[in-house]
Amino acid sequence: MIPNYQQFMRPFLEIAYQAKQQGENEIKLRDVINALADHFQLTEEERSETLPSGRQLVIDNRIGWARTYLTKAGLLEATRRAHFIITERGIQAVQSNSPINNAYLKQFDEFIAFKTKSNDDANESGEVLPTQEIADDDDDITPDEALRAAYKKINEALTEDILQRTRKVTPEFFERLLIDLLLAMGYGGTGEGAAHALGKTGDNGVDGVIDQDPLGVDQIYIQAKRYAEGNNVSAGDIRDFFGALNLKRAQKGIFITTSGFTQSAIETAQNLGNRIVLINGKELAKLMLRYNIGSRDEQVLYLKKIDEEFFEA
Repeated sequence: MIPNYQQFMRPFLEIAYQAKQQGENEIKLRDVINALADHFQLTEEERSETLPSGRQLVIDNRIGWARTYLTKAGLLEATRRAHFIITERGIQAVQSNSPINNAYLKQFDEFIAFKTKSNDDANESGEVLPTQEIADDDDDITPDEALRAAYKKINEALTEDILQRTRKVTPEFFERLLIDLLLAMGYGGTGEGAAHALGKTGDNGVDGVIDQDPLGVDQIYIQAKRYAEGNNVSAGDIRDFFGALNLKRAQKGIFITTSGFTQSAIETAQNLGNRIVLINGKELAKLMLRYNIGSRDEQVLYLKKIDEEFFEA
């Protein structure tokens, strides 16, 4: 298990202290990360684990924040890009044998000023941002992780709300909703008639059809069931849809429901090959959220990081 960022603080300082004792002027962040990974006996899987964005390793992120907090408290000093030295204050901290964490760092005015400034910036908009939670001594996640966790919780709540509302709309509204979603996903091209209104095609076993490409060379047939939770689609429904596709000599179909699929329905679709894609209620809601169908962007937050190459110029 990868330690939290506070658990990295003392070992980080101890590495810097040992380097000082050995006459080295500075330590390199990457060397510290490798040394701490060895110190905590992390597996290769743990060393390669990334944040949800996939752009940074979890261990890099947590040690990076440990470094930031130690620097803001005056225990470390940056000398050049990704290089640091331990300060006299840092040496005293190592020699004290005290736990080094947020509670310890709060004795230093520089750290308090840093935390206060962070919270003041968050309050300028009148909102309490997830990063403010880091002020708590028992919080073991980094600001990045707090922000992403809050983002995940918000999206999960929105997804559930979207699904509940979708189950209550009229059949006509549901038909338009699905067409809007498929068009937003890139199906149908730009021409008129690229998507036929669901439920109005008059075709047995098929609720709608949409062009897969702008020219309409290939088409996808759609079956949609606006079911309540627990009223899952059965294997018989899948077989009926498959038969309708055969009558139309169609190669691809999408079966969408606001509920779910029974295990036998899923197995039936799998045994029929890749011709039928199943989308249950939760997947439908996630797609609606992703493509802003029934939702909209309220605020966009950009996570910034230092451009190290700029300062090397």
